Amino acid sequence: MIRSRNLSRRDRYDRKLKEFTSNLPISLCCVNFMHDGNLGYLIRSAACFGAEALHVIGSVPKRSVLNPLSGSLYDYVKIVNHKNPTAFLDYASTGNFKIISAELCTGAEPIDNYEFDYSSGLILVVGNETSGVPIEILNKSDKVYIPMPGVGFCLNTSQAANILLYEATSQYCELKRRETQ
Repeated sequence: MIRSRNLSRRDRYDRKLKEFTSNLPISLCCVNFMHDGNLGYLIRSAACFGAEALHVIGSVPKRSVLNPLSGSLYDYVKIVNHKNPTAFLDYASTGNFKIISAELCTGAEPIDNYEFDYSSGLILVVGNETSGVPIEILNKSDKVYIPMPGVGFCLNTSQAANILLYEATSQYCELKRRETQ
């Protein structure tokens, strides 16, 4: 048996992919950033959590830029590009997706109190670090925030996405576990 440390990163990913049964009915969406590293981190998160896709509103840098920033996971994530928020909303509406946006705003509820509904596909939206989630998306989504008891006010976009993905996938896996009992 070949030990994992003797395999390349890509070989390890391919091996795990063979064991992976299917993506979860959860996708991630972001507004493109001023720093491509955050987009690379989101690709990595989407792959690690088994998200169906990563939707990017705005431009998507070339693979040669994003692959190293994603931990070489660029090829393992379906990236869907949308020209603007309206194009994204049209896509979500046509596909009957439920949109959940992470934003510090009126009407947002704490993520740890939010119950995800998996009767349709979910798209978790994180905004641009400067301007947040576009208002037209907020108006068509459930709004959640991440409670932070410390002195900081908000998280980096990729950190917020990780928490959203973790909570959504944890609730989904728990639901599936209860259904099989």
